[in-house]
Amino acid sequence: PVLDIDSITTMFTNSDEAVINKKLPKELLLRISKLITCFLFYSQSWNVLALDGSNWQRIDLFDFQRDIEGRVVENISKRCGGFLRKLSLRGCLGVGDSALRTFAQNCKNIELLSLNGCTKITDSEGCPNLEQLNISWCDQVTKDGIQALVRSCPGLKGLFLKGCTQLEDEALKHIGAHCPELVTLNLQTCSQITDEGLITICRGCHRLQSLCVSGCANITDAILHALGQNCPRLRILEVARCSQLTDVGFTTLARNCHELEKMDLEECVQITDGTLIQLSIHCPRLQVLSLSHCELITDDGIRHLGSGPCAHDRLEVIELDNCPLITDASLEHLKTCHSLDRIELYDCQQITRAGIKRLRTHLPNIKVHAYFAPVTPPPSVGGSRQRFCRCCVLL
Repeated sequence: PVLDIDSITTMFTNSDEAVINKKLPKELLLRISKLITCFLFYSQSWNVLALDGSNWQRIDLFDFQRDIEGRVVENISKRCGGFLRKLSLRGCLGVGDSALRTFAQNCKNIELLSLNGCTKITDSEGCPNLEQLNISWCDQVTKDGIQALVRSCPGLKGLFLKGCTQLEDEALKHIGAHCPELVTLNLQTCSQITDEGLITICRGCHRLQSLCVSGCANITDAILHALGQNCPRLRILEVARCSQLTDVGFTTLARNCHELEKMDLEECVQITDGTLIQLSIHCPRLQVLSLSHCELITDDGIRHLGSGPCAHDRLEVIELDNCPLITDASLEHLKTCHSLDRIELYDCQQITRAGIKRLRTHLPNIKVHAYFAPVTPPPSVGGSRQRFCRCCVLL
């Protein structure tokens, strides 16, 4: 939209054509060639439309991420101005703070901004109408940037900070204090955060529906208690690899957050059947549950889950990879889960082909992912626990 008919025509008729063909990606050359065809017939009217900022309310530059530089974003912001509502710069490594500063000055009505993977971005201020911001993997962002952002954007509803490894509890305190409208928060692999910062989030963001803290190994049951006491609308909780969480915390959570639909508890190694019992009683909307590497789960826990209110018309996915105590009896307990679409059983050595076949007689469309590996010889020294090779068969 920043080119007029004269500049396009000149570009493709001068001696630099070969250079241009080498510099621009094929997809962009194709789009430009289509534009030229349109301009030849409708040059004046198309030119007006292309330069009209009101036609550019949503822009996604992911397909051209290797070629986009900061000045391109600055030109876009000047052209679109207040009309732009959604901009995705996902993966655009050439975009830095200067371009975002110009963008923030020109596009004050932006509502959704994705800077996922823009690693040059550090601490920049936001736009007052911003509702969703994705700065995942922008690992130069610190608490100072978060503080400036949330103070300028009180209406934030979605904040994605996955991989922002410099963030500590102080940054979360700013979010909890200034973002009462927050619905979605992703803090995956923000490994420095602890209970202190997350409790502030829970107390300040009562509308929270989705929280991801997978890989935040410092958190404890105190977070689950805070969620249960302050965030009754919670629907999605991802706490994979949070190995300090126990049945005590999940009991409080289940008894207070009855709208839970998706839970990722992979490698929450301390939980037992007690957690499944509480979920089966208090969480009738549960659709997706990951229990991979939860090695204390047994058939009895699956029995309670399979007889709970979510099982008959809600539960769609259950992941049980590397749950060594699970047997074919668990599959029998799940055969009445008519909504079950997928079950993961990798490295469940007590599950048999016969058990899976019986499950399929009741749920013929279910996707079963499992493998059957031969037992390797026990080690000559060390513990007595069996080890298995990882060759697999997809069922």
